[in-house]
Amino acid sequence: MITKLSSIDFSGFMTKDQLFIHEMDGQPFQSITPGQHWGEKWGYGWFRSTVVVPEEANGKRLVAMFDFGSEATVYINGIVSGAKDLNHHYLTLTRSAKTGEQFEIVAEAYAGHADSRPIFGNSQLCIFEEEVYQFFIDLECLYDLRNHLDPKSLRVAEIDRGLTQVFATIDLTLRQDLLGENVKQCRKIMEPLLACVNGSTAPTLYLMGQSHLDIAWLWPIAETERKIARTMSNQLALMNEYPEYRYTQSQPYLFQTVKTLYPELYDRIKQAVKEGQIIPEGSMWVEPDTNLPSGESLIRQALHGKRFFKEEFGVDNEMLWLPDVFGYAGNLPQIMQGCGIKYFASTKLFGTYDNIADPFPHNTFMWEGIDGSQVLTHLMNYGDYYPIRINPSFLIDQWNDRVQLEGISTRLTQFGHGDGGGGSNRDDIEFMRRLGNLEGVPKTKHGSPIEFFEDQIEKGIPDAKYVGELYYPAHRGTYTTQAIIKKLNRKAEIGFRELELWETAAVLLNNRTYPHEELDRLWKILLLHQFHDILPGSSIHRVHEEAQIELKKLNENVYDMASDARDALTDDDVSRVTVFNSLSWRRKELVALPAGVQGIADENGTVLPVQLHEGVHYTEVEAPSMGWSTYKVESEVADVSAASTIIATESHLENEWISIEINEQGEFTRIFDKETGMEWAADHCNVMRMYRDQNSDFDAWEIDRRYRLAPIELNATAKVSVTANGPLFANIRVERELNHSTMIQDIRLRAGSRRVEFHTTVHWREKNKLLKVDFPVRVHTNESLQEIQFGYAKRPNHASRPHDADRYEVVQHKWSALAEANRGFALLNDCKYGISVNDNTMSLTLLRAPTWPDETSDQGEHHFTYGFTFWNGAFMDSPVVQEAYELNYPVSLASGGSQEGQSLLSIDQANVIAETVKIAEDGSGDFIVRLYESKGASVASKLHIGLSVAAVHEANMLEEKNGEIPYEGGGDVLLQFRPFEVKTIRLQLNGRNEG
Repeated sequence: MITKLSSIDFSGFMTKDQLFIHEMDGQPFQSITPGQHWGEKWGYGWFRSTVVVPEEANGKRLVAMFDFGSEATVYINGIVSGAKDLNHHYLTLTRSAKTGEQFEIVAEAYAGHADSRPIFGNSQLCIFEEEVYQFFIDLECLYDLRNHLDPKSLRVAEIDRGLTQVFATIDLTLRQDLLGENVKQCRKIMEPLLACVNGSTAPTLYLMGQSHLDIAWLWPIAETERKIARTMSNQLALMNEYPEYRYTQSQPYLFQTVKTLYPELYDRIKQAVKEGQIIPEGSMWVEPDTNLPSGESLIRQALHGKRFFKEEFGVDNEMLWLPDVFGYAGNLPQIMQGCGIKYFASTKLFGTYDNIADPFPHNTFMWEGIDGSQVLTHLMNYGDYYPIRINPSFLIDQWNDRVQLEGISTRLTQFGHGDGGGGSNRDDIEFMRRLGNLEGVPKTKHGSPIEFFEDQIEKGIPDAKYVGELYYPAHRGTYTTQAIIKKLNRKAEIGFRELELWETAAVLLNNRTYPHEELDRLWKILLLHQFHDILPGSSIHRVHEEAQIELKKLNENVYDMASDARDALTDDDVSRVTVFNSLSWRRKELVALPAGVQGIADENGTVLPVQLHEGVHYTEVEAPSMGWSTYKVESEVADVSAASTIIATESHLENEWISIEINEQGEFTRIFDKETGMEWAADHCNVMRMYRDQNSDFDAWEIDRRYRLAPIELNATAKVSVTANGPLFANIRVERELNHSTMIQDIRLRAGSRRVEFHTTVHWREKNKLLKVDFPVRVHTNESLQEIQFGYAKRPNHASRPHDADRYEVVQHKWSALAEANRGFALLNDCKYGISVNDNTMSLTLLRAPTWPDETSDQGEHHFTYGFTFWNGAFMDSPVVQEAYELNYPVSLASGGSQEGQSLLSIDQANVIAETVKIAEDGSGDFIVRLYESKGASVASKLHIGLSVAAVHEANMLEEKNGEIPYEGGGDVLLQFRPFEVKTIRLQLNGRNEG
């Protein structure tokens, strides 16, 4: 198919800087020869050459076969025109060459990050023999088809007879024009075989052109900025030649990247969108992990994603497209519905490697979330974004490999090379032209994936429903790997909640200007780092290193802004201290007083008891729901000589509710409930367990189901000491070795509390090890409860059936619990997402140490807190949700204050949580309150508003009004919640409108 004309000689230079085509003048280009190693780790090579069309290429398709030793972005005459990558081996300079025509070729190639450097190859200027190419596509189409049909069928016999004639006619000793005439005869023989069509019962595959592009994985974000230019320029070149070709691209972040870095390319993209050839679809800012981010984060993914596509291209996304995400949270259907997303599509649940015992049962079905919301869902065959040709066997397998044998006659099928981008090539489109309705192959339709879902609705949705989370029975290690990134993510989500609440208060009470633009910028940083290979910890070291840097900077900005907003709500009276509580209930908390402050008094003048611990003065303060209270600084310290309910020794810890016995390793041998006289510990609790953690593949992703067969003994003696002993709290310090690592743990119990906290520092020096902490408790139940976004999931704590056994490690957010009808026990955490529950033993996963693709994963110092609490009574009346929030959301102190405190919002039902308070995105001046029911119960509640409200509207999660809520003033809004329902409320204040 290729006639080589000449080698293409290049000159080049190397750089680590990000340069662009207009910056090439004056660069130090030097001659480079084939066989030469070039570049350095993380570097780029820029290469250029000029070719002149020779006479023998006149009127022909002229192509360049590039070999830079790596992927490269290619510019032709100053325009980004395509790429050399694993699946695009040549670039067309012109489809009809003119003698003497010149082409300036410039390429930016990635030197990579492996130990070896790329080798510069021999690039060639070639004539592409179009007739020969078309012949081979025809031939492969028929030959591949006959190999996947019944060998005794008439169709195979006719194909064999035709191909026999072709083989008798073809003369491969001929060259160029003579060969072209020869293959034309062969194509005429095959023409009637390619014209045969299916009968009326053939299934239909809706073909969705796409390119899965990981924003970071085995390459850094800086390389993705080039990959998206390569991908989009390749696809635009295909569209220019094949007007029928449609390409779907998700992730607005990638479009924004092109807009910023490649404006000329972006203009062409916008035109292709306008003409219907590029389809921006997918709904979320990036393709995020959906296990670990908060519910609010997932809403913001959709808010920013849909808004970008609407503002830039005038399209409203209707499908959530997450082809490579490691499981899908049980409340995702409600979030999709609330964000105006009708459909969901993925491939991942069928790509479980050797991890699965119970395959997923459906392809097209209604997916029902924990609140009852339903979305039409389609799961494609896994691996469709890897290098696959759209030939007959691919399409036949797409239909035959379905798991749903009845009730469907169509499937959605993606094509296009991916993982690192790329998309379709000419072969795909040429095959697609032949396979619209070829006998023996499913019929195909090509276009927007939305057409598949609309057709499915028209035909009738299958009688198939799946309830609850789409648990992915693989990649369970991603709940734990790269613990520092996960902690930074949790802290950022908490910080944004604080920032938006206090900025809103300052806007509404002090006419402060709400920082819309800065919040937009900062949120997009967090959303980017929730990508499904960054937050889960499954990328190379540089990705994680850069993510930590960016997330630390983000947290600094967010928390500084939140502090500044709180300061705006106070005055300069240094004789006062203000306590801010962002949670939607009144709370009493232990706080460290500001430096130089030794005591404070409440509004009645009562000086509060103070406890000095390691040079810091602590006291207990109260603050109203989503509001603040002010205390007066006192020079005197309250008398604390009164009897304390706290008792602490090296082996005993007790207050008025709980009595704990502790052994020489810091394990709890007894947890006695003084209220009921019952024991909670079924065996030693707070037991550190370490296991060998070596997987056959996908090291950072996996926890092998057999890990408990390889324990590591942890027998070193611990040092146990009492560092605080009331009256407000006690602290027992445990210092011990954990194999090659060390741990310092402060076990803290407050007076009057049922919550025990473990403030932990681990110097982690392990490789391929897994650290858990076990709590076997006296609770009998068949299921455990784990908090997820806006609610909780119920999972088995046994392995009775295959799907039960598959869930040996699951994801949680702030808490997990085991509950009987009249009591329960819960583990709380401030940044740990993985947990296993086996019978009555809850095992919180603390740390891992995989060595691929990041050989340094999790090495170093880790700080985290976990804890437990228990209750007597029904789960509905338990404090577990509030306790978990309070562990994660400390009250904040600010110098200065006012005479009176204030509560912005409060709710009369404890199971309804106000999750978010912010100013509306549309600049109206309305403020938004997002609430959810947390316990799985229908409830009527009153939302009390501490401000003068003119009107109240219910809205969707994108803040668009759905209807007015009756409101007669007086501060109370009546709301009814179904189990786990999320409500978004818009409140218009009297006399306030930003326009």
